Amino acid sequence: MQPVLKVQALNKSFKTRAGLFKRQKTQVLKSVSFAVTPGQTLAVIGETGSGKSTLAKVLAGAEEVDSGQILLNGNMIVDDGIKNRECRHIRLIFQDPTRSLNPGLTIGEMLDDCLRFNTKLTEQQRESKIELTLSRVGLLSEHYDYYPHMFSGGQLQRVALARALILDPKVVVLDEALSSLDPSVRAQIVNLLLKLQKETALSYILITHHLSLVKHMSDKLLVLDKGEVVEYGASAAIFGNPKSKVTQKLLSV
Repeated sequence: MQPVLKVQALNKSFKTRAGLFKRQKTQVLKSVSFAVTPGQTLAVIGETGSGKSTLAKVLAGAEEVDSGQILLNGNMIVDDGIKNRECRHIRLIFQDPTRSLNPGLTIGEMLDDCLRFNTKLTEQQRESKIELTLSRVGLLSEHYDYYPHMFSGGQLQRVALARALILDPKVVVLDEALSSLDPSVRAQIVNLLLKLQKETALSYILITHHLSLVKHMSDKLLVLDKGEVVEYGASAAIFGNPKSKVTQKLLSV
């Protein structure tokens, strides 16, 4: 099966201060490569500072790369740091959903803005799309007129998911998006994600420190250490026989 997402030799660095007048380059991602097929979940784990969140932002287009390629359904969307076209088919959900939600807009207004700026749907078509999307994530049509502060933590993650799904993405990147939820709410969101994946062949990039989530949700596992891939393959195989010392340390926690 052809990968829905293929990443080849991604490199990313940031310039940081090294004294009063000097700046130095810090390499955050070093030749990172992997692939994800439709309906598959790739989990990314690593210690703090390993480059996980930077990878998430790069995939979603929030950060540019120094070099490397990103292909979506075989089409090049990033080539050596140059975006060939805007990609709305890779969406990012943060740990704190309020980071992507405007407190001054209702949920309906936010979702409508996404559709108005990215599609040619009519007003009636947008309304139908929003109602369907809210229903898919377990929210009610009346939530259209709610502001972010009117939702609970679990409901806010559903809102963030609705905002990600409204443009029919092929890949959703979950950057610790389930970490702050209490166990019962987390279980509900996980079940919802798996249900949506089964229905639509949606692919996930799951960035988390919860190994139970990795075991339950992921098909493949990628381990980052200081920006480098130290282990990559089927999740069950890596859990059963981790080869790198970094992986062994992470899985022993």
